[in-house]
Amino acid sequence: MDEPIEIKIDNKEIQQVLDKLFEETSNLMPLMKNIAGIMADAVEENFKQEGRPEWAKLKDSTIKLRTQKGYWPGKILQMRGELAASITSNYDESSALVGTNKAYARIHQLGGETGRNKKTKIEARPYLKLDKKDLNNILKTALNYL
Repeated sequence: MDEPIEIKIDNKEIQQVLDKLFEETSNLMPLMKNIAGIMADAVEENFKQEGRPEWAKLKDSTIKLRTQKGYWPGKILQMRGELAASITSNYDESSALVGTNKAYARIHQLGGETGRNKKTKIEARPYLKLDKKDLNNILKTALNYL
């Protein structure tokens, strides 16, 4: 029986690239930090543009109430700016996240019924959202990292 033939590539440049790839992918924390930053910027842009695409307009009754309290004219979801200011980002070796600890955040993100006997309907205004540009930016960042 013939002995197997072994082909060995001894190329320092290729080996350096492979070593760097292994080194970089064994610690993804810098990548996750960048992704968390991209996501936080996207959420900030959502508040600035009042949705991407545009959020549902406020009801006339809400505008009237805000006007009486001195919060109108103003921006949707930014009566006092607490929700926008509460957005935080976090990351570790394998994940990146953006969120808020505000109890009322969920109803604004997803919409639904609230108030006494669930009489008030709130339209969804998803502020924790990434658009195609944001997703492409994350992909590009990940590819550049590798």
